[in-house]
Amino acid sequence: MDYILGAIVVVLIGIVLGFFFRKKHYGAVDQLEAWKIDIMNRPILEELSKIKQLNMTGETEEMFERWRKEWDAIITVHIPDVEELLFDAEEYIDKLRFNKSKEVQRKIEWKLKEIEGSIEKILEELNQLVGSEEKNRLEIEELKEAYRTSKKTLLAHRHTFGPAATRLEVLLEQVVDVFEEFEKATENGNYLKAREHVLKIKSLLQDLSKKMELIPNFLVEIQSSLPTQIEELKDGYKEMEEKGYILEHIQFEKNIQAIEKTLEAFREYIFKAEIKEIEDGMQELRESINVLYDLLEKEAVAKQFVNLHSERIQDELANVQYENDQLKTEISFVQQTYHISESELEAHRQTEKQLSLIMKRYELFKTKLEQNQTAFSVLADDMREIEKIMSELRQEQQAFTSKLKALRKDEMEARETVQELKRKLSLSNRMIAKSNLPGLPIQYKEYLGEVKESLDDVQQKLDEKPLDMASVQIFLEKAVTTVDKFYEMTKEMIEQMYMAEKMIQYGNRYRSRYPRVADQLCSAEQKFMNFEYESAVEEAAAVLEEIEPGCLKKLEFELDLEEVK
Repeated sequence: MDYILGAIVVVLIGIVLGFFFRKKHYGAVDQLEAWKIDIMNRPILEELSKIKQLNMTGETEEMFERWRKEWDAIITVHIPDVEELLFDAEEYIDKLRFNKSKEVQRKIEWKLKEIEGSIEKILEELNQLVGSEEKNRLEIEELKEAYRTSKKTLLAHRHTFGPAATRLEVLLEQVVDVFEEFEKATENGNYLKAREHVLKIKSLLQDLSKKMELIPNFLVEIQSSLPTQIEELKDGYKEMEEKGYILEHIQFEKNIQAIEKTLEAFREYIFKAEIKEIEDGMQELRESINVLYDLLEKEAVAKQFVNLHSERIQDELANVQYENDQLKTEISFVQQTYHISESELEAHRQTEKQLSLIMKRYELFKTKLEQNQTAFSVLADDMREIEKIMSELRQEQQAFTSKLKALRKDEMEARETVQELKRKLSLSNRMIAKSNLPGLPIQYKEYLGEVKESLDDVQQKLDEKPLDMASVQIFLEKAVTTVDKFYEMTKEMIEQMYMAEKMIQYGNRYRSRYPRVADQLCSAEQKFMNFEYESAVEEAAAVLEEIEPGCLKKLEFELDLEEVK
């Protein structure tokens, strides 16, 4: 019984699966069927009918016949083949041969895609043909108007085109020939070929329009303005040579010949109405002419500069030489009193060498100027370089002179500073005497010895001959630091002495009640008597703050009030 039930279940499962797969493949076949019907319903014949409004001759007729045959083949051959394959696919599904049906479905899909491609190609070519006819019809009138405008301009302003007018007429005639070819192609139904003629006419007229726009301006430059400039250059060059200018470095003849050769080539291009080469080379030609103008002008300006400034520079060099001699004398005098470092002296010696070289260079410049064999632009550059170096030398001289003057000033300031430090030391001593200090701590006495030693070192350096201000400054900085620190130590020591005394006196009120306070204050008194004021303050403050928190600030405040009074 169990075997029978199992078999029934298997059969039922097979039936269900078979039904499911059948439904799935039937759905796929139905989609292909719908695709086939959609293709059959395409209004291809209606689209093809649009072409009948054109001249049904030539390539138009040929293309129409080809398209019609391709569509007939689709309807009578390819679609029936698809229908037969669809029938086979359904038959395979009925027989549950799903893999075979799927293979046939792929073949159907491939055929339908091929048919779609053929239809798209037909419609694309059809639209291109019809569109070409429409564009040709619209654009040809505009092109005819452009042609008429160009022809009128050429007739009315023929003189402005010079020798190019004949060539422009030939170009206009070529446009007429293409117009005729367009008309023939249109009459013969060759609309695509006609489209090519339209595009060619447009290109020819655009090129012609550009030529007619540029040639008059180019003609003025080539026949008038540029030759005039060339003659001006030649006259200017000749005049400058007669005045003694040295101009070989400009290579004037070679450059002028190259310019005239280019200009002659431009005349040939104008005669042929060819402007591209002129467009490409005209700016370069203008720049070549401007360069020659600039070079000649540079020589004229350079001569004026040399004539105007050569004597001034000679006088300035003499002044620099004189100032250098004065500086040497000053150095010798200052060295008797002050020490000048070897590096500073070496820097001055280098300045003297530079001065000697620049004097020789100026003599060479004068020789070139007198011989009149060197271009003024070169001489002017030499002068500017001499002037630049001379200015640098003058700055170095002034800087060195300022250093020499600063030595005396630095000495006076150092001596004044030493006197001020001594006054500050005396002030510290008066503060100690006034405060009635019981005595001075050992560390304080030792530091006082360092202070006096640092002041003696500075004074000793100031008394040396020659005076080395660099060493003086080093010892002076140490002395300033030492005295300032000593002065602050003095104030702090006096303050600590007063504070210790104040705190011990204040703490006496607690001696009888607190034995520990009595012991600590006795210890603080002992340190006070040993002149250890800072330690006395610390010990007294520690014990009093325990008994009366805040008393330290109170005592400091009272002490400040007493100082104010």
